[in-house]
Amino acid sequence: MNDSSSGRPSPPRRPQTSAVTAGRDPKSHHGFVNPPVYHASTVLYPSAEDYVAHRSRYQYGRRGTPTTEALEQAIQELEGPKCAGVSLLPSGLAAISTALLSVVRAGDHLLVTDSAYGPTRNYCEHVLKRLGVSTTYFDPVIGSEIAEQFRPNTRAVYLESPGSLSFEMQDVTAIAQAAHAKGAIVLMDNTWASPLYYRPLEFGVDLAIQAGTKYIGGHSDVMLGTVSANNATAASLRDTVRYSGWCVGPDDVYLGLRGLRTLATRLDRHFQSGLAVARWLEQRPEVLRLLHPALPSHPGHALWKRDFTGACGLFSVVLKPVPQQAVYAFLDALELFGIGASWGGYESLAIPFDCAPVRTATRWAPGGPGVRFHIGLEAVEDLIADLEQGFAALAAAARA
Repeated sequence: MNDSSSGRPSPPRRPQTSAVTAGRDPKSHHGFVNPPVYHASTVLYPSAEDYVAHRSRYQYGRRGTPTTEALEQAIQELEGPKCAGVSLLPSGLAAISTALLSVVRAGDHLLVTDSAYGPTRNYCEHVLKRLGVSTTYFDPVIGSEIAEQFRPNTRAVYLESPGSLSFEMQDVTAIAQAAHAKGAIVLMDNTWASPLYYRPLEFGVDLAIQAGTKYIGGHSDVMLGTVSANNATAASLRDTVRYSGWCVGPDDVYLGLRGLRTLATRLDRHFQSGLAVARWLEQRPEVLRLLHPALPSHPGHALWKRDFTGACGLFSVVLKPVPQQAVYAFLDALELFGIGASWGGYESLAIPFDCAPVRTATRWAPGGPGVRFHIGLEAVEDLIADLEQGFAALAAAARA
């Protein structure tokens, strides 16, 4: 949609501007800045002939309203010119599962990064396996050597860069080139960077996935997923969503659209605050190493610097060996960091983690316990003070 009243095509805009303007058409809504929330199921047709011929811009509530259309078009603009369409799903995992279902069928083989989001692995092992799709996990830093992992029936490659919890960076371009040479489709979870800091479709990805629950929503109060498709995958994705009966509640769509308008400002703050806290943590005697791709010390920093224009507030640390109870004491002592699994909201979070039980293609042995942080919008000085008293509690528990 064009946000100007002139009707002339808009010049190319920077992503920060698109986040504010894309998908808006106040002229169509009596001048109101935001589109209304359409609570709708039935759409009435002017005549029987129109109904039979499906002559209507909107045909049924589940298949789209002006509210859903606004968010789809806004995200499509953010994803860049290679995006041929966007589908909205009711959660990040629903977006992952639907994207996978749109490309695989019984008898296919799927390659998945060993660092993938845990529920992604669960879906592959408990649903796709039952449907006759086999999955092999690969080393996330394999790069172009992934070509050796392909089988005659390999249909797709699933990426996540950086990886959940462990933050390995993947050479998406090299992997996509190898996959396309074998006739395979490439999917990627891009929740960490969002299209503001990385546009997967421009690096060879065919289906780019986001948990809009996180940074798009931004306030820990919405469940939402998005899948952005290129020309090769848009029709299959659209049909899979339609035939599966997926739709998102109108209020959640509206909250996602509202969150999108401040995404650039919030994400920059998460980025800068996250770097500040990470640099402070890197100097702490309790910390063995930082897992943050934007830090020069990270093994994947060169890839991040080559391909990404920013980072978010999510990263991990590996602590020097201490009893698990000391880690729990550290987390329990924090006042500004909540203990919760989601992230991307305005509040800071911290959770313990261990990738070892789920890794199959790689060995997770970082040398100490892991803690994942999400740096929210609080003052950095207050977060650091909170972490200092948390480390005091860790030291006391380690001595006990």
